[in-house]
Amino acid sequence: MNLALFDFDGTITSNNTWTPFLKYAVRPSRRVAGRLLLLPVIVGHRLGVVPVGRARQIANCVAFWGKRSTSLRQRGVEYGTDVLPRTLRQAALDRIEWHKSQGDDVVVVSASLNVYLGPWCDARNLPYICTTLEERAGRLTGRCVDGDCSGVEKVRRIRQRFDLSRYTLLYAYGDTPDDREMLELAHKKYYRGREVASWDEITEYDDPPASGSNDAESEAG
Repeated sequence: MNLALFDFDGTITSNNTWTPFLKYAVRPSRRVAGRLLLLPVIVGHRLGVVPVGRARQIANCVAFWGKRSTSLRQRGVEYGTDVLPRTLRQAALDRIEWHKSQGDDVVVVSASLNVYLGPWCDARNLPYICTTLEERAGRLTGRCVDGDCSGVEKVRRIRQRFDLSRYTLLYAYGDTPDDREMLELAHKKYYRGREVASWDEITEYDDPPASGSNDAESEAG
């Protein structure tokens, strides 16, 4: 049996889904305040001081702290049903179906949020690992359970969930440096639809996708 690991934003979809979800789910007044609160974070990220994963966690806190969890989950279901289908890459969906037809285990591994990625994956019977917003007493705390699911955190969670020794081959599909560690874990690596032998083969002349990664410079909605 083989295991296929798929990033979501920019790999299964054609664009970033996290930033549009903030705009979809956060009320305008909080978005205005978020622009001001996140300005130092955005500057720090551009200067290379604030890592992208940390910037996303702060933006999630600004956007969702204190929000009723049931309300946000409903918005997530609506987003997954009404918005995400317009962003999907048919080639990626076909590849997922190919793996399933081979009897492979397939899992989506993403920094995207559980409130919308979860319903989308559940509707397609796809296991998933992602950034999960923490809830207490029916409200969001503004924190993410175990932090942002990107980079080395993707690999940690994959190893935590799966006994990799059970699999003959590991496949990994990604599109940004956030996926580097997951790609390096795999025997067969695919970067932006192209098979590569190693991360070193991915060179700087590859233009970054227009909006394929989770943009840390969101305005908190």
